[in-house]
Amino acid sequence: MLESKVIEAFPEIKEIKDEELRKKVVKTWVMAMERGGWNELKGIPYTLVIETKREFVEHTRMVTKTAMGAAKARGDLNMDYVIAAALLHDVGKLLEFTVKDGKVVKSDYGKMIRHPVSGAILAAEAGLPDEIVHAIVAHSKEGDAVKRTPLAVLIHHCDFIDFEIDKARM
Repeated sequence: MLESKVIEAFPEIKEIKDEELRKKVVKTWVMAMERGGWNELKGIPYTLVIETKREFVEHTRMVTKTAMGAAKARGDLNMDYVIAAALLHDVGKLLEFTVKDGKVVKSDYGKMIRHPVSGAILAAEAGLPDEIVHAIVAHSKEGDAVKRTPLAVLIHHCDFIDFEIDKARM
């Protein structure tokens, strides 16, 4: 069952105190897996922009842990929203990526609609709050066109911290 695979891949989901929010986060992941044709979350790169051995789940968890640490230190953000937004920031990559000839590449859909947008669409469909949807759509360059909320600022920077550290190691 996909739900159990999502919860196993992302144990941070269990730290979301609001049960309804937790269920909607899992639902978003399941919808993405089904629509993208993914039965597993293992073996998926988190980026096609740089060569890295780090995978999608590892990156997502690192962004989540970094965001949780920063939010805890600040003490002024909704921790459930932080966890949900961080876990879902790249969920749209399951639609943006596909496997062709044994290699993960950009899908036809992904050539038209980037993961921040598709991820935000999925999250909205699952009934997640607008602030979380905004953080997903605004976590990458798409967010440069809008005023980011404090949650979106946090997710944006935590994502790029992880990416830029990997890039610096090249």
